[in-house]
Amino acid sequence: VEQGAVAATNLPWRMSEVELGRALNIPRVHLMNDLAAIATAVPVLADSDRYTLNPGQPNATGPIAVIAPGTGLGEAFLLHDGANYCAYPSEGGHTDFAPGDAYADGLLVYMRQSFDHVSWERVCSGLAIPHLYNYVIASGHAEEPAWLASMINAATDPTPVIINTALDPTKDVPLCQATLRLFVALLGTEAGNMALKMLTTGGVYLGGGIPPRILPFLDEEHFLNAFRHKGRFTPFMARIPVHVILNPQAALLGSAHYGLTHLLPG
Repeated sequence: VEQGAVAATNLPWRMSEVELGRALNIPRVHLMNDLAAIATAVPVLADSDRYTLNPGQPNATGPIAVIAPGTGLGEAFLLHDGANYCAYPSEGGHTDFAPGDAYADGLLVYMRQSFDHVSWERVCSGLAIPHLYNYVIASGHAEEPAWLASMINAATDPTPVIINTALDPTKDVPLCQATLRLFVALLGTEAGNMALKMLTTGGVYLGGGIPPRILPFLDEEHFLNAFRHKGRFTPFMARIPVHVILNPQAALLGSAHYGLTHLLPG
């Protein structure tokens, strides 16, 4: 969102506050970045709206990071101004993907066969999961059962098939499980990058549609191991609180909170 106007990254939409206000006959319209809206909700979340992966040692006014893998990968920060938290959006999901180990090195080489610029969004989002799935196969870490290949080929969107199969207690499919474990490790690496860049002693929050669906995999060691794996700063990373936002209406909650605190008269 720039100067009251926006061109959506993944949609052919262009909008402006002035045009929306005129069309809807609303005197004050404010367009918010979706991650800024989610971030704005963080300080007003109920305890039941979040699931804690690492309690850490929170600083009540420390910087906070929000990373949200959904269709794409959104990132935002919250900074305390002495009275309240203020949300700042970013396009960090489009920064260069940096592998954290040899297996991720191979992923980067694999992804470069399809994309000139391999961003974090290319490997850590809903759109990325089919690529991770295919990489697990190509790297020889797991085989694809014929019945699953048929389901994947028939699906308009393979991502839900992969996630649901990995989570299904009646199935034991190493390929889908390995795909989600790779995904959560990549998410942990980038969440840790955000934590280091802003020294987010207030915590890191995982938003978006995917994290609440894959809590069993986030609860395994792969996410936090990748999050903390920062060399000499590993002890510092262990002190950073990490939470999953469970409220599916967090963006709406944040938008409403912004409207109440910034747009209403008085």
